[in-house]
Amino acid sequence: MSIPQSGGTVLEHREQLTEYLEAGCKPRRDWRIGTEHEKFGFNLRTRDPLPYDGPCSIRAMLEGLRDAFAWREVTESGNLIGLTKDGANISLEPGGQFELSGAPLSTLHQTCAEVSTHLVEVQTIAQRIGAGFIGVGAAPDWTHARMPVMPKGRYRLMTDYMQGAGRNGVTMMYRTCTVQVNLDFGSEADMVRKLRVALALQPVATALFANSPFFEGRQLDVLSWRSHLWHDVDADRTGMLPFVFEPGFGFDAWVEYALDVPMYFVFREGRYLDARGLSFRDFLRGSLPVLPGELPTTADWADHLTTIFPEARIKTFLEMRGADSGPWHHICALPAFWVGLLYDGSVLDAAWDLVKDMDAAAREGLRRAASREGLRGSSYGYRLRDLARTCLDLATNGLKARRSDPLVPTDDNEDVYLAPLQEILATGKTPADRLLEMYRGDWNGDLDRIYEDCRY
Repeated sequence: MSIPQSGGTVLEHREQLTEYLEAGCKPRRDWRIGTEHEKFGFNLRTRDPLPYDGPCSIRAMLEGLRDAFAWREVTESGNLIGLTKDGANISLEPGGQFELSGAPLSTLHQTCAEVSTHLVEVQTIAQRIGAGFIGVGAAPDWTHARMPVMPKGRYRLMTDYMQGAGRNGVTMMYRTCTVQVNLDFGSEADMVRKLRVALALQPVATALFANSPFFEGRQLDVLSWRSHLWHDVDADRTGMLPFVFEPGFGFDAWVEYALDVPMYFVFREGRYLDARGLSFRDFLRGSLPVLPGELPTTADWADHLTTIFPEARIKTFLEMRGADSGPWHHICALPAFWVGLLYDGSVLDAAWDLVKDMDAAAREGLRRAASREGLRGSSYGYRLRDLARTCLDLATNGLKARRSDPLVPTDDNEDVYLAPLQEILATGKTPADRLLEMYRGDWNGDLDRIYEDCRY
């Protein structure tokens, strides 16, 4: 989740909301790559999730990273709830999932180096306090009662709201982990093309990175439980967004959509004010009940945009949200996949040709099939393994083209980061399939083995 925003320009007209998004347009030479990844921390001795406080805890992790590696602390109501350094942030998800939101970087080599540095730092502090971390899409055996609650006002409000908005919202908040990629767009037309491709192909990423076949100690009949949960989480702010594919879609249509998403909160003077279910339209008119007569700022709008959770979304950049958390080397593969598909014009055109004839039913069908069956899934004649093969070919071409691109500061091939995905495609075995093989084989049905065999 995002670090709360503050200040900004007062918003007096609806057009300013659109202008905020338009300001994200950048020339191609300024396009960057941002990678976010979450992981579960646990006590090595007890296998319990890390509590917020104590000698082996989330707070101890944050303090250790702050003191040993010169991160600057972020606090809320006196509690240490995050860290920041060099354009990157470490933040906490509701159940203590430990997230690195990476800095916007120029190359995949840089973002992969950032990931590696972070995980080495996390290992260092975790070993000191008796903790470990694993990257899987859903907590393999923790019940909701075992989960800690992080001391963030945002999450208290969201938890209460989510209990009445879909069946799976609270489970999603506290017991899932993802990897996400943030990329730039050059113009409104470029944003539209990229967002449409990103939404239509998000099921391919879900299938390739499926890594959550266990939950509450049992084997499931789906490969990505994390993705499956999202099928019933607050329909007002989730899904595949068919309106994005309608003629005339652009920044203004996204604003119209976002204005109809019920609010959660307003952040003022270090506190989250309860605005659950209220309308940003009323806020823009100065008639929000919790702040009567007050108009929103760009920071309020930025915060509101972070409370929208479709499979891909726009803020002042594009964010891909379809992948389960996974092994160390897979974290670098996700940005490689999307940079390869979206940052070269000819490859982006080919990717659009691949999906432009899909209708909303086919896209939603692929989303659900990816959760259940991974690469074995299909919908309306579209097979995920075939789509994945074409996507990896296109992504490889897109990454190779960057080597000779004068606007990209690298002369090394970045397609090496696709190697884990090529292996998955060649074998047909997702990370979830491999976990199930170990569970049925070497682990002999002992799910506790996941904490050692899959530890970073």
